[in-house]
Amino acid sequence: MSFDLSDRQIKLLEAVIAEYLESSEAVGSQTIVDRYHIPCSAATIRNEMADLMDRGYLLMSHTSSGRKPTPLAYRFFIQELLHEDSIPVLQEVAIKQRMWPVRFELERLLKQAALALSDTTHELAFATTSDGFSVYTGVANILDYAEFWDINIAKSALAILDRFELMNDILTKASYGGKEISILLGDEVGMEGLEESSFVFSAYATRGKGGYVGILGPSRMKYNHVIPNVRYVKNLVEELTSGW
Repeated sequence: MSFDLSDRQIKLLEAVIAEYLESSEAVGSQTIVDRYHIPCSAATIRNEMADLMDRGYLLMSHTSSGRKPTPLAYRFFIQELLHEDSIPVLQEVAIKQRMWPVRFELERLLKQAALALSDTTHELAFATTSDGFSVYTGVANILDYAEFWDINIAKSALAILDRFELMNDILTKASYGGKEISILLGDEVGMEGLEESSFVFSAYATRGKGGYVGILGPSRMKYNHVIPNVRYVKNLVEELTSGW
């Protein structure tokens, strides 16, 4: 995917995303002027935001004059601007100790993997096998986000997790090409009501089996924290099952 943005547009888009990740409120030009010190006038920022809307990076909020990032904006942010957090060594050790005792029982191992992911990211985490097993945990975490306060949206999210064949089909198509970490954003999920949701997941492979571990949350999740944790847990699943 090719992005053609000026340096000022990149700084502006980064500021809008940073503000929206924290507040979930649509972002106005005056907020950018007051908090992010981009060296141009509010009028110039409004013009740039209008151009970013025309190009599909921002959309107008239904409830205010502010703007919100689109899936295209998040894709740009993830590919071009994201700086992943380092996982503390003590956290890595704690996760491994949690999963080590059940390393010879794949389903129990995956339950612990999902629990570890949910606990460390404070998101809803899941794990599956290719032969139909799935587990998810941390459902209460999605209710921390306004995107899931509508009961129908929350039901849509949980319906995917409860229907193995549907979820497996969605994840399999999205992970085509062998990417280490796959991300589905907004409309890419393909489910009505989940336009502001995101899957971050990775395929793992053991001897004779495979599946996925990952996170389902809002599009404005903290990818810098979520992505390295998904990667670490996926690698740990493969490491602990490599001796079978």
